[in-house]
Amino acid sequence: MASSTSATISAPAFHTSLLTAVDSRGHVHLIIGSNPLVGSRATNSLAAGATPILITPESADVHRGVAAHVASGALRHLARPFRDDDLFTLGRAEVDRVVDAVFVTSARHPLASSISALCKRHRIPVNVVDAPQLCSFSLLSAHVDGPLQIGVTTNGRGCKLASRIRREVAASLPAGLGSACARLGEARRRIIAEDRMELEGGGEGEGIDDSVDQTATFNKLVTEADADAAKTRRMRWLSQVCEYWPLKRLAAITDVDVETILTSYNGGGGGGGGSGSGEPSGNGDRPVGRIILAGSGPGHPDLLTRATYNAIQAADLVLADKLVPAGVLDLIPRRTAVSIARKFPGNADRAQEELLEQALEGVRQGRTVLRLKQGDPFIYGRGGEEVDFFRAHGLGDRVLVLPGITSSLSAPLFAGIPPTQRDVADQVLVCTGTGKKGAAPAPPEYVESRTVVFLMALHRIEGLVQELTSHVDEIASQLQAGQGEEAPQGEDCRQQQRGPIGEAQRPKAGLRRLWPVDTPCAVIERASCPDQRVIRTTLRHVVEAIQQEGSRPPGLLVVGRACEALYTPAKDTPWVVEDGFKGLLGLDDLVPAAMSALDGSS
Repeated sequence: MASSTSATISAPAFHTSLLTAVDSRGHVHLIIGSNPLVGSRATNSLAAGATPILITPESADVHRGVAAHVASGALRHLARPFRDDDLFTLGRAEVDRVVDAVFVTSARHPLASSISALCKRHRIPVNVVDAPQLCSFSLLSAHVDGPLQIGVTTNGRGCKLASRIRREVAASLPAGLGSACARLGEARRRIIAEDRMELEGGGEGEGIDDSVDQTATFNKLVTEADADAAKTRRMRWLSQVCEYWPLKRLAAITDVDVETILTSYNGGGGGGGGSGSGEPSGNGDRPVGRIILAGSGPGHPDLLTRATYNAIQAADLVLADKLVPAGVLDLIPRRTAVSIARKFPGNADRAQEELLEQALEGVRQGRTVLRLKQGDPFIYGRGGEEVDFFRAHGLGDRVLVLPGITSSLSAPLFAGIPPTQRDVADQVLVCTGTGKKGAAPAPPEYVESRTVVFLMALHRIEGLVQELTSHVDEIASQLQAGQGEEAPQGEDCRQQQRGPIGEAQRPKAGLRRLWPVDTPCAVIERASCPDQRVIRTTLRHVVEAIQQEGSRPPGLLVVGRACEALYTPAKDTPWVVEDGFKGLLGLDDLVPAAMSALDGSS
């Protein structure tokens, strides 16, 4: 894993800064110096909407770029020595003439230390070039693309390395991403206005905060009975688009796409089909195509089977589930039409119908249609239902199903968790955390040697943990049926919930054995993707951990002693977070060496 943190706050290995984006429109920035960096500082201030004021010695030469700003009136130039009262007389009237920020363009300026001390004493932000100890803030090496800004800092340690990293990051992004931010931001503004959303109430329509991840309820199911959630269905759909669409697809988004998003679910309707070709249906003379259901594996494109990769290259139309990662979608040839499922909690059934309708139309046109799913099609992927659907439409002999590596078994592996291990776990149970229409499935009983993997469960983690560790629902059902006279009550029930493995979990009155609250568990999100994250904890703390750390869907929950078979938890640490994915099983480093050996160059 690339990095790890824990819920217990400890001294960081390196000092890091609180990165912020300051709205500087109308601010006054005081720039002190006469070297070439003055022009860069003035340009940055003007770009941010601030009013820069430059103070240089009378004898100093003004560079051509600076002179142009002065001539245009954008930059005020004072050719005289700096005076302490400049900090308190050159600013805006609404803040009592105190300047908003100070930039000293050289650490060798004779007044650099005294200016820094004066600014810090009066809480005026100050930056002194090449002198981190004199700064209260630093400037990031920034990539700007419309409203999108990406900044990198090494906190004074990397010299020009920050610029190199910034260029590498910017080069890896698809062109047009800034325009996508503008378009989707406008869509968000229109949704708020048209749906009269109250942002103060929270939920997915809550105010923008780029510093936090998705909430733990990001994929919470919206039921028909949930009237309040139904009001925010368009905002929820927009959030899902931003989270799940590949960046290349987002960068290519058009005004027509935005309008489709805005109208698809207006008035609570399901909306029409996705981005099909619009070609007329086939006739009897046109050969019937074929349908391929294929699993894309957990995330990393190298985990595709050869058969699925070949299907991706051969397909005329790809209908992909929203969880298929960008790395896999990038393998689709540019000539191939692609439609991504418009699924979000509460709209899954209608979105599924849209994809199946597109598949039928495509195959009747003689096309090879690939239904691309995450993981394995038959492991909670609705693959069996789709085969039934095509059979019912007379296309059973035109369907091919290709397996995929299921995340239920590969994700634990990438987290260092062996679901089976002698003397630890001798059985694996794969469960769904959410049943049809959002119903809670019957929870599995506790078996000490069992590892349970829960898919589609993190959005309702609190309810799941309660079901695993208590008999509340079962007791209520027995009492309602008049069978509760032998069920554990009061302290007996609580003792079953919190007791150690063994007697305390022995079932009473036919009730299942409860899971001890100290059972090890792990949350694994985006397995095998670059932003994989693992949260190691216990059932006692997993709800709090997810609420505090946020959500990074898709994810799953692994419960059982196997979670600590190869991992020793730290004492007095409720949970540990491990961030990042270190290549594909180390093969990335082995392949070049193997090629060198074949070439005889080693």
